[in-house]
Amino acid sequence: MNRRIIVITAVHAPSARFLADAYRSLREQELPAGWEWHWLIQEDGTTDRVAPLVPDDDRITFKQGRPGGPGVARTLALAHADGEYIKILDADDQLAPGALARDLAALEADRSIGWATSRALDLLPDGTTAGFPGDPETGPIERGHVLDHWASHDYRAQVHPATLFVRRELLVALGGWMALPASEDTGLLLALDSTSRGWFTSEVGLLYRKWEGQMTGQVAHAGTAERADRMAVVEARARALGRFRWSYPAGQR
Repeated sequence: MNRRIIVITAVHAPSARFLADAYRSLREQELPAGWEWHWLIQEDGTTDRVAPLVPDDDRITFKQGRPGGPGVARTLALAHADGEYIKILDADDQLAPGALARDLAALEADRSIGWATSRALDLLPDGTTAGFPGDPETGPIERGHVLDHWASHDYRAQVHPATLFVRRELLVALGGWMALPASEDTGLLLALDSTSRGWFTSEVGLLYRKWEGQMTGQVAHAGTAERADRMAVVEARARALGRFRWSYPAGQR
């Protein structure tokens, strides 16, 4: 039996039209012999508008649940995640060629690394892409480095949580995604950073679509009061995990 990478996608009706592009990028991934991917698509809601847009493939499982935001949808999907690794792929994004294989290679090579991220490019409405300055070098990210950078750069991490590849047991131990209306993926990233070493690949791993209806583009996402509250909770959790010295692998400091 092949070993599995579980790709988890939270989707709601407005973003479902992009699933075909995400699927194409997933089909084009090449994995080493003995490995396979399985795609868990979890609708954040129970409408009849998403299912018709889910590709017909035995490697895809589609589920629905009560609406609660993308973090809730992804966490619910963990009930059906039977692989050793979890890869995040938002419904409106696309994997770059080779992304899964590079993430897998990094974690298979070093058991002390709990998660991986990679370079992301914005995919603009006209089809062009745009990068960001300040990406780390390819290699390990020591515990606490992402939190330190995030806290000193207006709550902006130097690695993108939408590119996350993580050991399932570590993700489950941390309780999945944070119960926040947004920044739930940043909260998870910083919790991972506080408890385990990570990895960054400077090759492009994700095309991050920018479009009018995306949640991070809404006015409420950048609202001063709510953003401050979200960041306070995210930081408090990450620093508490660091003080408690809970770590992956067990016993590491």
